[in-house]
Amino acid sequence: MLTEAAIRDQIPRLRRYARALTGNRDSADDLVQDTLERALTRSALFRPGADARPWLFAIMHNLFVNQIRSAAARNTTPLDPAMPEPPVQDDSQDGLAVRDIERSLQLLPDEQRAVILLVGLEDFSYAQTARIVGVPIGTVMSRLSRGRERLRALLGGEPAVVPLKVIK
Repeated sequence: MLTEAAIRDQIPRLRRYARALTGNRDSADDLVQDTLERALTRSALFRPGADARPWLFAIMHNLFVNQIRSAAARNTTPLDPAMPEPPVQDDSQDGLAVRDIERSLQLLPDEQRAVILLVGLEDFSYAQTARIVGVPIGTVMSRLSRGRERLRALLGGEPAVVPLKVIK
């Protein structure tokens, strides 16, 4: 049975994943809240004896994908696009590296970013990631490979736009 304690234990990991997915603290908090609400209201769907972590991450991933789809359908515009993010007071090299990684992650396609974060940041296995994202393991491996390759290129200073290859 799914307990509130089992859910509560996963909140820091859910927050970290949501922040990395959305790139925005407020959106991440909303995503976590929606995930927790859905998990609590649908706890009867949880299989007794199963691990709560992959189940919660699957809920979050599906909510995130649905939000992207609905936002694209609505084609919304932020209320104040000129409003800057709060300044970060970290002048160290480590802070700069983290900022570069965070920016580069946001330039990846959502599918690749999600897989990289689940495998690399959250330590899910390929099989668990495949279940969370709802794709075959081979797709997880190819998204991970392409995402890592693109991330390396972005961190190496290559431009964000990649020219399309012509295949005959």
